[in-house]
Formats: sequence, C-alpha cells, structure tokens
Amino acid sequence: MNGSGEDVLRSAVREIAAEARAAPDLADRALRRGRRLRRRRRTTAAGGAVAALVALVGPYVWLRSGAPPDTATWAPVVTPVATVSAAPRTMSVVPAPTGDWTRAVVTLPGDWVLTGATSTGTPAVQGYALDRERGRYVAADRRYEETWAAPRGGTAAVVDYERAGRIGLLDLGQGTVRWVRTGSHIMTPHWSPDGRRLALTVLDKESASFSLGVLDAATGAYRTFPVDTDRYFCTDHCFFTWSRDGREVALQQTDPGAPRSESRPHARRGVQFFSATDGRPTRFVPVPGDPAGPWSWSPDGRLVIVKGQDGPKLAEVATGRVIGPAPAEDAVWVADDRLLHRVGWTAEMVLVDLDGRELARQALPASLDVNLTLAIAPR
Repeated sequence: MNGSGEDVLRSAVREIAAEARAAPDLADRALRRGRRLRRRRRTTAAGGAVAALVALVGPYVWLRSGAPPDTATWAPVVTPVATVSAAPRTMSVVPAPTGDWTRAVVTLPGDWVLTGATSTGTPAVQGYALDRERGRYVAADRRYEETWAAPRGGTAAVVDYERAGRIGLLDLGQGTVRWVRTGSHIMTPHWSPDGRRLALTVLDKESASFSLGVLDAATGAYRTFPVDTDRYFCTDHCFFTWSRDGREVALQQTDPGAPRSESRPHARRGVQFFSATDGRPTRFVPVPGDPAGPWSWSPDGRLVIVKGQDGPKLAEVATGRVIGPAPAEDAVWVADDRLLHRVGWTAEMVLVDLDGRELARQALPASLDVNLTLAIAPR
C-alpha cells in the first residue's frame, strides 16, 4: 500500500484488523480510509493491536512531531535531576536561518544537518530534500504526498498515492523520477545510513503476511525476503529499521506472554536482526522496546534508545536492562555521550549530554510546517 502516513494508516488498519486475513482488499481499503482520517487529523494515532505491519522508521531518524517531552521525567543517566538543574552549564543558542533557507545547508548541533522534510498524507504539504552536491534543498512536486530524502547521495524517494504498489526515485540533480514496482508496501520507505538502499515492509493482501523489501537506488534492483511471522512474532506497531552499520535490518519482537491492549504499546521481548543482503536471521538482542532507526544505537554499540510501553527509554543492548528515561524516542546519538532531538511540536533541535544538560539549541526555518516529518543525518 504505497505511501499512507504513519499516523492515519495505523488507525485505518486497526479498524479492519479483525477481518485482515479474510479480506483480500485490506491494503486498498485501509488506504482509502486512511485518506479520510488524514483530512480530519494530523496527530499520531494511539497504538493498537494490528495484524498488519507498519513500515520502517527512517534510517537516519524521522523526527516526528509529537507532544513535548515531560522534562521532569527526563532524568539524567548519572546525576540526579536536582543536581543537574543547579549545576552551571554553557549552552549555545543558534537562531533560525533567515531569507530563503533552501539555498544553503541547514546545520544542526553535533555536526549534523537537516536532510529533508515530508508530509505523510493528504492534503500534501511541500516536501524538501537536500542535494548535497549543490548544497541546497530541492522542493518536491506537490503532487507527491511523501518525499523521503536520503541521508547521502542525490536521490529522494517519493510516493504518489495514485501509483499504488510503486515508489519513485527522484534524481535531485535532474529532477526526473524513476518508478519501481514494489508491491503493496505499508508505511514509510526507509533509507540505509549510506543512502544506497531503501527498506520496505511489503504486505501480502491475501494472506496478511509480510516480507522485507530492499531496493537498490542506483540500479533499481528490487528483492523481497519473506519473514516467518510465527517464529518472529510482532504485533502492534511493527517495522524494520536499519542497524547503525547498514548491514542488517531489525524487527521488534512482541512478548507473547504479556497482556496486550490498545491503550499502550505492546510489551517487547527484544529485537531480531536480519541480513539486508539475503534476509536471513542473524542475531537477537533483548532490548525492551522499538528502536527508531540506526542512530538509536550508540556508536560504541553498548546502549540503545527505544520506545517503551511508558515512553522513551535508554537501555543496555547486551542485557536489555533499562538505565533510565531518554529525552525522546527518536533522539539520535551524535557521539557516545551526546544526543540530538527535536523538541516536541516546536521548530527547535536540542543537543544534550547524558546528564540531561542542554549543550546547544538550534531553531529551524520558520517556513517548515511543524506537522512535517523531518530527516536528519551526520554532516
């Protein structure tokens, strides 16, 4: 199901989840219903137990708009909050770019950059993708409901809801689009950290089973790998994400013995990795939640940020032990001791250390709609 937004599709699929395996037109019905829901609301729907699976969070983190984090619960990893708030600190504040911000690269704290912005439904909002070669942002055609900029290279993935079962590869330099038939992928296409491959979750409308789809952006070669969903069991908000080195993709694993309801995210027993080359299962790590993307994993591989049942958590990879809260579920590691994240519904990015101290704050261009999903990547 090409291109339905992450918020509305979950609601649409949830409404018909009970008849998922009996209805061969599940994807088409969910898309139509999702479009109607999108016009009525732009916020993220509450989690639900769905049989269908949602696609991958972006390889270099899609910074979704959401409610501002409760700073009182963002306790530092080492130092108590009271001590942190009283400690002296030095913080830089950078104002938003003025004039035509698209003509220069928007730099972010921690030596990262804004690589793009996209709407995720109808009516579509103007999307952008960074052309690194020219050092400027390309405005996508407004007929594309989604524009997913790659972290590297000169290509963006575009989605036209009228082209079901296909995804477009937009050449940022030439302005041309090559359409590739991928099957009914659900939710967001996700770039590998090097910007060379897209990972998709592909739904079989008749069986409601799913596969991993991997698309080579340079050649257009596309392969799918079926997933044994009985063995690798996942419910609720399920999606593939890339590993930090781009060699594997990961899928959340639901705890089969834990109670499940629509009122909160389903409990996870861990994350299963698969080879991005041939789809074979590679390793399992017992982290208790959903990583947002490759930059959720710390550079040294010891820690990971996950979306837990009660909010974003910081956990040990090897043991799954929760160390404490994280500032945002889609915060990225810019170093072993630095995290970068968007501040809720605001147009600001903040760099913090593991004690919770703000080190830098960067305002984003005022013309970027706060409902747009942002893409960021290392410089």
